[in-house]
Formats: sequence, C-alpha cells, structure tokens
Amino acid sequence: MRSSIVAALSLASITVAGPVSSPTATDPVNVYAAQATALTRSPTSNVKGKVFDRYVSIWFENTDYDMAAADPNFAFFAKKGITLSNSVAVTHPSEPNYMAAVGGDYFGLNGDPFIAIPENVSSVVDLLEDKGISWGLYQEDMPYSGYQGMSWVNQKNGANDYVRKHNPEILYNSVVTKPERAAQIKNTTMFFEDLKNDQLPQWMFITPNMTSDGHDTSVTTAGVWLRTFLEPLLKDKNFMKNTLVLITFDENETYSIENKVFSVLLGDAVPEALVGTTDSNYYNHYSEISTVEANWGLFTLGRWDVGANVFSMVAADTGDRLRKWSVPQTQYFNFSYPGIFNSAKWAPQPVPDCHSNRNGRTTLPKIRDTWIKLQGENYYHGQLEIPDGYNPPVRS
Repeated sequence: MRSSIVAALSLASITVAGPVSSPTATDPVNVYAAQATALTRSPTSNVKGKVFDRYVSIWFENTDYDMAAADPNFAFFAKKGITLSNSVAVTHPSEPNYMAAVGGDYFGLNGDPFIAIPENVSSVVDLLEDKGISWGLYQEDMPYSGYQGMSWVNQKNGANDYVRKHNPEILYNSVVTKPERAAQIKNTTMFFEDLKNDQLPQWMFITPNMTSDGHDTSVTTAGVWLRTFLEPLLKDKNFMKNTLVLITFDENETYSIENKVFSVLLGDAVPEALVGTTDSNYYNHYSEISTVEANWGLFTLGRWDVGANVFSMVAADTGDRLRKWSVPQTQYFNFSYPGIFNSAKWAPQPVPDCHSNRNGRTTLPKIRDTWIKLQGENYYHGQLEIPDGYNPPVRS
C-alpha cells in the first residue's frame, strides 16, 4: 500500500482570456464569439493512490446490459478487464444519472431539463481539490471550455452533437461560478492536446457526443467509437500511468426491467490475475465516488457515496467491506423519488450527513461547517440501500 504524496497543482497550459459574457448562449454568433475568449486550464498533479494513480470514466447511453455485452467492441474490452455484472443505474432518464455520479444524489430529478444545482451542494471536485488531485472533464463537440448552454449542434449537418445533460460537473453551480473550475471542462480535442503534452489530470470524466455514445445511433456505433478512442490509449505511456478506466452506460433502454448497466474496469492498474474476470458484487453510479474516495483517502460528500460499495479490486487494498442488501432487493430504479428537481412531486433539499464515517473517511470539513446545524433534514446514514420512486428516502 503506497502512501499518498500530495502535490501542488501546476497551472500548466493556461490560456488567459477575458470573461465569457453569456456562457449559456447557443446562437452560433454568440458561441463563436465566446470561443475566442474562453479560459482553458490543464492543471496536473501526482498524488499517489493506494491502488491507482489515475481514474478515467467513459460513459455511453441507453443500452440494455445484454445488448452491450454482446457487442464485439465492448466484449473486446471486457476481455481486457473486469466485467461488473451487477452494476445498476440509479434512475431514468439520463441527466440524473450523470448528476449522481459526481455529486452523490440526483435530488429527485426526473427528466433532462436545464438545471443548475445550488452552490451549497458539493461534488467530487471539492474532494479532489482538497487533496491536491487534478481533475478534468472532456466532452466531445463541446464548443468551448466552460460552455454552459443546453446543447450544441453540428453546424454543417444539424446533428445533435453536444448536450449539457451528459456533462455532469457543468450542472453544479459550485463549479461553474468559479471560472478556473469551469475552464477544466473542455472539448475532447483538448484531451489529445493534454495527452500529447503529458498534461492529463488524475481524475477524468469523458463523454462522447450524441452520435458516438449510441444515444442517436446504436451500441454498434458506440462500440466502434470506443475501440477507436481507447484501444490506442492502452499502449500510450502518457495515459497509462497506473490508470483505472471505467467503461459504463448511464442507464438501460428497457424501463420495465432492472436498470442494470454494462460496466468494465480495465487499465494497467488492474492486476493481471483479474484480467478477463467478472465481479458480481452490487455497485451503482455512487460506487465511482466511493472508490475514488477510498483510493486517495478523500473526505466524503456525506451523501449516497458513503454507503456505496467500493469496487472490489480497490476494496481489497483499502479494507472497505463489500456489503449486500440487508433486505430482499425490490428496487428496479426506473423512476425518481421526490426532490427539489422533481417535476411531479417536490421535496426539500436534503442535508448531507455531517457525521459520516466510512472506514475512517469522514465528511469534508467545508460541508460539515455549512450543514451541521440542519442534521434533522438528513436522510443519508451510510446505508448501501439507496431509494427509488417506489421506495423514497426517509428523513431522520
């Protein structure tokens, strides 16, 4: 087990420019004008983790588990890593799943609207920055760094390329109200520039466009994109630096069955003995956060991240216990519980658990300071069993 060495972020590859006047504007004239002044940052760091030193999450769209597993290109990557055979999304449709994977809850969201999560809600970005770990998001066809518009279409063929709902950190006001943070949410063209310059961050979230991710096409198209994008990287020394890659889907396609998603862990951080194996432990999108927390000894968000199972290959080194549901599992996670973003049934914004403790990892002090006096509105208690629309959360 290697000790963490906290390194200061180096502000590498900074393009200094003036402020963007209207980051949500989608009119091409405004977008092109903003491109010329958009701030872009590529901070780097070298904080050693217990199991991996770089984490990369690549998301695809709306495909049932069996269909994704049968695709030759996704099957190709399964043979190179660990297939997570019991990994589930947390609701439908897309946007709440993306939101959940970085923030630990989806606050009742039951659609794909334009939303802005209140600034008092933290995300994994806060946890990473607290330990000096660099991060970045790469979004195919995003028109410029920090763009907050609803979408951006291909100006030649009208294709629905980039969409806000698939860009998780752009949803959080705690990120986009800070220009230096918004500048780390970039087009995938910047991924290749950062790769070439050896300036990739340690935590990455990568979203293909609406064609490449299978949303407007098929799992076959998504698989071809993934093979083209990822296979060369598995041999690239600037990418493979004790790297763990998660390939996953936001949700399944068939709402009448369990919302299970095809997911694979691979990379040079995966032990050789586990290549080509299957992990049947229960995971969900919150497991991404809990695994990153365990690997780098981060604080927690005090939300559903605290109870989520850590990926077993990491838990084996961190000592995190893998749990099973305490009662027979009946949730299919096919629609959302009430919340501040629920269009059918509103509920108050929940308060994070300021007393969380997962294997010695406690709630981020900034979160504790903000919410400690409001613990009566907390419904997170470190439980594995997350709610759904049929089984809404119970407040303490």
